Amino acid sequence: MDATANGKGPDMNAGFGSWLLSMSLGASALGGMHGMASGIFIVLAATTFGAALLYAISGFGFAVLAAPLFLLFLDPAPAIQLVIILSTVLSIVVLRGLLPAIAPWLLLRLALGSLVGLPLGLVAFRYADPIVVRAAAGAMIFGFAILMAVSRRRSGQPGQGKHWTAFAMSPGLDLAAGAVSGIAGALVGQPGPPVLIYLLLAGAAASTVRATLLAFFALSYGVTLASHAVTIGIPAPTWLAAGILIPFGFLGGLAGRPIGDRLGAGAFALLAIALLAVAGAYTLGAAALGFATA
Repeated sequence: MDATANGKGPDMNAGFGSWLLSMSLGASALGGMHGMASGIFIVLAATTFGAALLYAISGFGFAVLAAPLFLLFLDPAPAIQLVIILSTVLSIVVLRGLLPAIAPWLLLRLALGSLVGLPLGLVAFRYADPIVVRAAAGAMIFGFAILMAVSRRRSGQPGQGKHWTAFAMSPGLDLAAGAVSGIAGALVGQPGPPVLIYLLLAGAAASTVRATLLAFFALSYGVTLASHAVTIGIPAPTWLAAGILIPFGFLGGLAGRPIGDRLGAGAFALLAIALLAVAGAYTLGAAALGFATA
């Protein structure tokens, strides 16, 4: 049902939310319920703000927080495309103040490795059982989060006499981490955890990790967005919904950037480990749900 069908001028926020979501979800998904549409719009806007805040602080985590909630209220295609669009825009916006912290050659090697890994992941995705792959990826990410937490606890705080590193970074390892990221992006839609795990285990500075991740995501999500637009197509309502949600993400990014700038190495490592644990648990949960409903 159209929000203005009763002939009265509706509350602007409620009417706009109802209209936006009826365009994105379709009238049947909303059941013509004006109040529910407004409530869903508020949830999506709040999720975008919160995920952008986390993203600006850590350089990682927008999709981890936004995707599950978006998928609760939107069909998979517009939900994922919204996450891709918002992630691309936010990466560029938040990155502006972090450009001096980017390690350009590290970023280049990660990007080149990702380009190599992407087609391998696509081939694997075609032939592998996606539920099994998702379960394995979730278990691996969650396992790495636990391993890093235990290792960090045993080796002490970074920068206080003991170094929390598993190995030294090298060009070959940079390329390998990028390749694993490309494979993971194609298989389970999560290119971030492999790069974050690599940089954390190598003991990279928090500012370098954050800036490089944001730049890497800007490139990878930009390529993904262009691929979707060219091959699959992104409907006009999805672009419109993204345009309406972007200001909420912009505000979250502005609020989170100064917090991230003041975040110490120890706090950053704890936040990153927590995000990896959440990402791994979510991926495992999605796989378990897939097994249960298969």
